[in-house]
Formats: sequence, structure tokens, C-alpha cells
Amino acid sequence: MNLLLLLPIALPLATAALTLLLHRHRPAQRALGVAGAGGLLIAAGALLANVWRAGIQVAQIGNWPAPFGITLVADLFSAIMVLLAGLMGFAVAIYSLTTIDVRREAFGYYSLLHVLLMGVCGAFLTGDLFNLYVWFEVLLIASFVLLALGGERAQLEGGIKYVTLNLLSSALFLAAVGLLYAETGTLNLAHLAQRLALVQPGLVTTIAMLFLVAFGIKAAAFPLFFWLPASYHTPPVAVSAIFAGLLTKVGVYALVRVFTLLFINDVGYTHTLILVIAGLTMITGVLGAVAQNDFRRILSFHIVSQIGYMLMGLGLYTSLGLAGAVFYIIHHIIVKTNLFLISGVARRVSGSYHLQRTGGLYASHPTIAACFLISAFSLAGLPPFSGFFAKLALIRAGLETAQYAIVAVSLVVSFLTLFSMTKIWTEAFWKPAPPSAHALPEGGLNALQQGLAIMSLPIIALTLLSLLIGLGAGPALTLAQAAADQLLQPSGYIQIVMGGRP
Repeated sequence: MNLLLLLPIALPLATAALTLLLHRHRPAQRALGVAGAGGLLIAAGALLANVWRAGIQVAQIGNWPAPFGITLVADLFSAIMVLLAGLMGFAVAIYSLTTIDVRREAFGYYSLLHVLLMGVCGAFLTGDLFNLYVWFEVLLIASFVLLALGGERAQLEGGIKYVTLNLLSSALFLAAVGLLYAETGTLNLAHLAQRLALVQPGLVTTIAMLFLVAFGIKAAAFPLFFWLPASYHTPPVAVSAIFAGLLTKVGVYALVRVFTLLFINDVGYTHTLILVIAGLTMITGVLGAVAQNDFRRILSFHIVSQIGYMLMGLGLYTSLGLAGAVFYIIHHIIVKTNLFLISGVARRVSGSYHLQRTGGLYASHPTIAACFLISAFSLAGLPPFSGFFAKLALIRAGLETAQYAIVAVSLVVSFLTLFSMTKIWTEAFWKPAPPSAHALPEGGLNALQQGLAIMSLPIIALTLLSLLIGLGAGPALTLAQAAADQLLQPSGYIQIVMGGRP
């Protein structure tokens, strides 16, 4: 059995259990939380290197052959996503050392964080639809508790909206899974790809629409995205950051997986519809961001608009389009997580996320200001940052397929993204700090400076990584293109999972 496929699930599970046992020993719990996240990052890196070197990796749990047993699969796309999950988990675990209060730590914050990472990695690696549903529920439970942990009114209200829409998504997902099983007798993804050819095309398209709605809700796509900006600004910023980086991307990953492997019998209808949803998601998300005056609310709406770019690549359904989508996911996870972490610094210094109550961050914290500028320019798609090359690939793919409308929408949304990022820069960083903009923690100025030093570590690291991906876009684009080619040629995935059986 391939142990590298098990480690991204087993390590977070073991870390969650051990941190729960050490709930009375706060220093040990915190150290183990960071060490476990570091171990996940190392294991994920080794998995991606192995997939790049040796091809798609498969583990059949209990040595039961597919489609009878539980299958774990890692192609380039899923291995990239696991690596990004490990990277974000490690960055947030370090950031949490100074931003998560003692009360939340006592109630199992680090255990919940690692259960969330386990659910995310499980969703990326599973080879069958029912276990994808199980991993969705694992991360949903963990994320809901993280969202509500602390019991503040705003958190509970946001948590109710979050869990209600996601439970609706899960119900639709389970119904679609039941229909697929009734028609094909299997839920293994590779086996389904073989057997769906025997099912009436109209019924397959109908089931595909159920999956589109279910995964679209989880990805925060138009029109059922309003749960995200209503909830992501309510918990501690470390929780917001891990949510912003990973949770909606699990929904995007599921959409890409099923609409490149299973539902490809009527591409003219299904993928054109995805393209329309992508454009509407971009527009509504960025207009919501422009209308906001709260740091995290602006960033939350931008999550929605940026999901549209990822769906654009899927809707175009070309090699370059899917490569652009994969590259965009890599860029967005890093940059968006970093922007949320930077918003926490603004809150720590000024005492508020509201832009009118902040200011002076450029003068007092020039390094953080530089990190924000790099991340903001990347999000807007300015050269030579990573977002520019991701959007360039998508725009080229759109022009090659004569989809001029979605190309125009993507360019307008980029301009509006830059406008809203400029608003944050002007209010929070450039203007002088208002007299009320101060928030010294217990312990005074020394505690504030020590906390900011720890908070700055993952911010600087993610900024440098984003900058590296932009300035050295060639290797990242090569990796994204290889992942896209695997997605467009699913026969290799099917053959390896099924052991060569027709």
C-alpha cells in the first residue's frame, strides 16, 4: 500500500487526537499543533514529488480491488491541492500562536483545525463519491465548530447561515449520489466513468445538474454564495484565513473532478452553463466587494468573484483553460490566505476591521504594507505577479475559443478588483491613523510587538512564495499544464484505478 497517500489523512487525525489529550497542557498543545501541520506539509510535498516522478498513485484500502473497496488516488491536480492544504495549515498554525485566545485553545481549537485539514485532504484524495460525501461532512462539522467557537452573537448568526446552506448542499449531493448508484451500481469515480456511457444521456445530464448545484453551493458560486460573506468575517482571523484559502476550493476541486471525469457527454450544454455561472459569479462578487467598507467583508466578497475565474477555466474545457484554472487556484489560495492574515495585523494594530477606523499602517509597519501591495496587485492581476499569469492563461484560452463575453467580464472584474484593493490601501495603510486607532493587548507594547513578530512570519513567507510564483511562472505553468492534460485525458486515471480492467 502506498503510505504517502495515507499520511495526509493519518497525520492530521493523529495530531487532532493528541492535541485533544493534551488540552490541559497549553504549550505542548500549541507545539504539537504546529509540528503536526509541518509534518502534513512535508508529507504533501513528498506525495507531489512522487506523483510528478512516477505518475498517478493509487492505494486500495484493505487490498480490496476497485470498485469494491475504498480507493485513494493522487494525480497531479489532487497532489497539488493537498500540498496547498498543508502549506496553508502550517502558516495558519503559526499565526494562531498569537491570535487564538486561551479559551478557544482550551475548547479544542488545534484539534478542530487538524480535523478540518484531515477532511480537506481526504476530499482531495478520495477515489469514490460516497467517501467524498463523508469527507465533506467531516470538514463541515469541524468548520462549523471553528466558526462558532467562542459563542459570540455574530459568530453564531454567521455559523447558522453557513451550516444551513451547506447542509442543503449535502442533501442535494447525497440525492445525486443515490441516483447515480441506482443507475450504475457503483460509486467509484473511475468505474463510474466507464459505466455512465451505458446510461441514458438525458438522465446523466440531469444528475450532472444536481452535482453542479451541490458543489456550486460549496464553492460559493452564483447564485447561492451569500452564506460566505455573511459568515467568513465573524470568527477569529486565523479561522477566516484557513476558510478563505481552502473551503471553497474543495467545492471547486469537486466540480473540476466530476466535470472532467464523469459528466463529459454533453459538454456543449453543461460546460457552457458553467461558463455563464462563472461570469455571473465574477460580477456579483466584485460588486459586493466594491460596496463594502470592512477589511474582511471586502476580502470575503472577493473570494466569490475569484471563484468565477476558476470556473471559467473549467467552462472553457480546453487544455489551456484548465491549466489556467489550476494555476489560478494555486495563486488564489496563497494570496487570499495571506490577505486575511494581513487583515489580522490591521485589526491588532488599530482595534478594528472597519476601514474608517484604521490608518497609518504604511508608516508604522512598512513590511506588512509591502506584503499587502504585492498580494493586492497579484489578486488584481497586475504584472509581474502570479495573478497576472493565471489570468493571462485564462484570457488566452477564452480568445482561442472565441468566448469574448467571458473575456470581457474577466477584464472588467480585474479592474474593479484593483479599485477595491486601492480602497483598502488608501484607508488602512496610506491615510494617517485616526486618534482612536489603537488596541494594545494585555501586556502592553511589548506584547503587541511580540505578537506582530509571530504574525509577520507566515505573511512574509506567503508573500515571497507568491512573488516567486509570479517571477518564476514557467515551472508553475508547466506543473499546471501537466495537471490539466491529466484531467483532459482521464483514461490514464481510469486504467490505473481499475488495475487495467475494462
